[in-house]
Amino acid sequence: MRIGFGYDSHRFDGARPLVLGGVRIPDQPGLRGHSDGDAIAHAVTDALLGAAALGDIGRYFPPSEPRWKDADSSELLARAVELIGESNFRVCNLDVTVITEQPKIAPNVQGMVARLSEVLGTTPDAISVKGKTNEGMGWIGSGEGMAVHAVALLEGEGGDDARRVP
Repeated sequence: MRIGFGYDSHRFDGARPLVLGGVRIPDQPGLRGHSDGDAIAHAVTDALLGAAALGDIGRYFPPSEPRWKDADSSELLARAVELIGESNFRVCNLDVTVITEQPKIAPNVQGMVARLSEVLGTTPDAISVKGKTNEGMGWIGSGEGMAVHAVALLEGEGGDDARRVP
C-alpha cells in the first residue's frame, strides 16, 4: 500500500469556465491555469504520482509545453492512472477536500465522484469529495481563488508491495 498527497491552488478567472473534478460548473468564474485549471484533477494527479514515487504533474505535463494549453485535465489524470498502472499500482481510495468560499461544492459532488470514478477506474464508493470554506480568512476567504487537497491510497497489483517496473 502507498499513500500520496496532492495539492493545487488557482486564482479565479471570470473569462474561463469552471471545471472541477471533470465537471463543468455553470455560472461561476473559472480558474486561471495553463490547462483547463481543474484544481481537483491536478491535486489528484499529484497524489497518484506521489504515491507511486513517479514525481509530480509538472514532470509529465509542464506548463512550458504548448500542447498542454487549455488541455482537459481529466485526460492528464487518465495518463497518470496509466503511469501508476505501468508501475503495478491501482487506486484503492481517494479523499479530496476543496477549500473555497464559492461555489458551494456539495451540489456538484455526485457528478465529480462519478467522473473521477470513471477516470480512475474505481467504484464511486472509493471516492470522497467535500468542500470547506476558509471562514473569510486569507486569499481564499477574500474570494481570490481556491485550493484543493487530495490523498490517494494505492495498492500494488499482485501484492501490497508492488515495485516499479524498469
